[in-house]
Amino acid sequence: MSGTQEKPLNELLSRSMADIYVGPENTHWILHEKLLCYHSPFFRKVFYSKASHSHKTQSFGLPDEEDAPFKTFVGWLYSSSLPVPREEADLGTCFELYLMAEKFEIPSLVADVLQVVREWYKYSDTYPGLRRVQYVYANTEDGSPMRHMLVHAVARMMVIEKGMPAHWDKALRKNGQLAVDIIRAIQDWRLEEDAIPDSREEPAEAEDLVDVEQETQKLDQEAEAEIDGAEGEGEAEAEGEGEQEKGQEQEQEQEQQQRGEEADDSEDTVVESPTNDNKRPQPKSEKGKTAGEQKKKGDQGMVKDFKKFSLQEMPNNLTNGDYGTLKA
Repeated sequence: MSGTQEKPLNELLSRSMADIYVGPENTHWILHEKLLCYHSPFFRKVFYSKASHSHKTQSFGLPDEEDAPFKTFVGWLYSSSLPVPREEADLGTCFELYLMAEKFEIPSLVADVLQVVREWYKYSDTYPGLRRVQYVYANTEDGSPMRHMLVHAVARMMVIEKGMPAHWDKALRKNGQLAVDIIRAIQDWRLEEDAIPDSREEPAEAEDLVDVEQETQKLDQEAEAEIDGAEGEGEAEAEGEGEQEKGQEQEQEQEQQQRGEEADDSEDTVVESPTNDNKRPQPKSEKGKTAGEQKKKGDQGMVKDFKKFSLQEMPNNLTNGDYGTLKA
C-alpha cells in the first residue's frame, strides 16, 4: 500500500478467511482475508464494503480468471516473489498475471511482473513478439506500464534492425495506434541531434539515396527491353495478319472456284441435232400430253426471240434444212 510501510506477513495472517472461486471449474482457494485485502484495494472493496457486511459473506467468485496465473498470484501473495521464466512460452502466464494485477489494483505486483518480463527479454537478447504485443494492447489501456515497456522495446528493434518483418509491416498498417505509439517512443528517447542523420544535408557515402550511374543504366536497359519487346510483338502481329489475309484469300478462291463449278453444272446446255428422233413417240405426261407437245408449247415463246436474228447466206449449197451460223 502506497504511503505506508510494508507489514510483515505474520501480522496479516488473521483468523478470518476468504473463499475465492476461480475459473469455470470454480477452483476453491481459502486465503487470509486480511492479507488479501491489505495488498488489493479491489478485494478490500469486495469484503469491507457496506453491502458485503449486510450480506455477511466472505466468498467471492472469479469465473473469468485462469487457474495458472491465480496460483502464481497466491504464491506471490505469501512469498512476495515470482518464478523466473525458463522459456518464452512461460511469459504467457506472466502477461496473464500482469493483467490480473491491474484488475486487482496491486501496484507492487504490477512492478514485479514488469521486472520479470523486462529481464527475460534483456538476458535472452530478444524483443517482444507481435503476438505478445497485440495481446497486451487488446487487454490494457493507454498508459499501461507493460504496454509502454513493450512498445519502447519494439521501437528499438525497428531502429537497429535492417528492414521490417512482413508480419510487423502488416500489423502496423492495420493498427494505427501501435504505429503512433512507436513514433512517440522514439521521440521519448530525446536523442542528441548529432546522433540522428539529417536528410537535408549532404548524405554520407552509406546514405546516398540515388546512384545516378546505376539508376541510369538500369532505366536504359528497361527501356531497350521494352522497345525490343514492342518490335517483336509488332513483327509477330504483322506476320499473323499476313497469314490471316493469305488464309482469307485462299478461302475466297475456293469459294469462287466452287461457285464456278456449281454454275457450270447448272448452265449446261444440250443442243439436239436435227435427226429423226423427233418422230419417235413421246412419253405421255400426267395430263396425257406428250413431252414433245409440252416442249413445242414451251418453245413457242422462244420463236418471238428468233425474229431478232437473221440467217446469212449459207455457202456450199446448203439447203434450208441445214443450220447455218446465226448472227444478231
